[in-house]
Amino acid sequence: MAASLVAESISKSFVTGSVRADVLRDLSIEIEAAELSLVSGPSGCGKSTLLAILSGLLRPDDGRVFALGEDLARLRPEALERFRLQHTGFVFQGFNLFPALSALEQVMLPLDYLGYDAAQTRRRAQSALEEVGLGNRMRLRPAELSGGEKQRVAIARALAKEPQLLFADEPTSALDAANGQIVIDTLHRIARTHGATVLCVSHDPRLISHADRVLAMEDGKILSDRRVRPFAAEDVP
Repeated sequence: MAASLVAESISKSFVTGSVRADVLRDLSIEIEAAELSLVSGPSGCGKSTLLAILSGLLRPDDGRVFALGEDLARLRPEALERFRLQHTGFVFQGFNLFPALSALEQVMLPLDYLGYDAAQTRRRAQSALEEVGLGNRMRLRPAELSGGEKQRVAIARALAKEPQLLFADEPTSALDAANGQIVIDTLHRIARTHGATVLCVSHDPRLISHADRVLAMEDGKILSDRRVRPFAAEDVP
């Protein structure tokens, strides 16, 4: 199986005044579809920067990134934005929900930019919310939802686009153990049932046993790469 995400010798530094911080150092990685890959490591090790570069939100100083076969560096800004809109979904630690919108309206919002008509938009949004177990909560606003439910709305919002690439940045760090379990199980199920590439970065050790593959990161480098559960094609419906 060809990798859906490939980074070749990427490096990234940030400069503040006279101080230069090397965040990623000649890092190479390949991520496959239909499984949940977890990049685990302490805060400040470069996990979120790696995620931003692999998703096209940030450009590396050196090296190249290929997503679904596209060399992201060769895409013009408008083409890169379109690629991300069509093929990627994002789940963040802070949920990023609008206080005045219902769960259904939150999920419908990005679909408007993809050109679906009103009926398609509503149908896809309802289906995504039902898939994450919120079919009976879709009329509620964020203030009426628990933290775990808010994160599942955020997952549904990403899922409704049917992305081939789904990125999650610390998706359970604001949640208790029970809700964190639900969220990571939901992401794992999306990888299996939709054949999506799900890449999650987290320092939460609870996630390790629920991933298919765990890459331990420290000081801008991958220290270890192990498969928690061997991938088998028959696992994907």
